[in-house]
Formats: sequence, structure tokens, C-alpha cells
Amino acid sequence: MSARNRAPAKPETSADVVIPEKLYFRIGEVAGLCRLPAYVLRFWETEFPQLKPVKSSTGQRMYRRKDVESILRIKQLLYEEGFTIPGARAHLRADVKGDKKQPPLPFPARSVSDLKHIRQGLREILTMLSPRH
Repeated sequence: MSARNRAPAKPETSADVVIPEKLYFRIGEVAGLCRLPAYVLRFWETEFPQLKPVKSSTGQRMYRRKDVESILRIKQLLYEEGFTIPGARAHLRADVKGDKKQPPLPFPARSVSDLKHIRQGLREILTMLSPRH
């Protein structure tokens, strides 16, 4: 099939990246995974406070999984959604604030009689489990 007849390749998005199950990644691995040059990663560390890879005893940057996820999110904001660096930084800050305002889990309302019934059942179980005197 000629190049003319092929369907255009769908550009890979940040959501398409599969992060291996590892504790730490070196900068070269992260650059390859995220399809970004290492100098971009080093620059983003200066621009985005949430990117703080630990350094090994030899001074090598060691990224954790959450760092890689943050890099992919930053890449998505900058390259796919068209944010500026300050805009992406503000958007990420708003995401973090939004996470802190998570609504409480909705538990079904229980009547007093339901709770008494549950308590009685638990007492019966406790009686069955306790050693006989």
C-alpha cells in the first residue's frame, strides 16, 4: 500500500501512555515514555512545583510514578489543550484545590431500629466467637 492510500496516523495522546509498574524511573526512561526531550523535563521542574524528582547518590534524577503522571498531565495541558505555562500551572493548582473539596460519601440513612438490629446481630456473633466459661 502506498503512503498516499494509508489513513493518517492518529497522534498519540498523553492518555495513550502506559506507565510500567516500577518504583523509580530515570530521566531517560521518562523522556522516552512521555516522548519529550530530557531538557524539557528539567525545565518543567523549574516551572511546576509538583515536579520534584529525588536524586540518587550519584545525582541522577529518579522520578516516581506520580511524577510521570504529572508530566503527562502537564504535556496534555501544554501541547494538546493549548495552555501557556502559567495557565497550566494555575490549572494544576485549581485541580489540587478541587481534590481537597471532595464531597462526603453519601451513606444511606439508617433508622434507630435498623441500628439496634445490627447491634443485636453483632452481639450474637461476639457471643458465638467468645470462649465458653
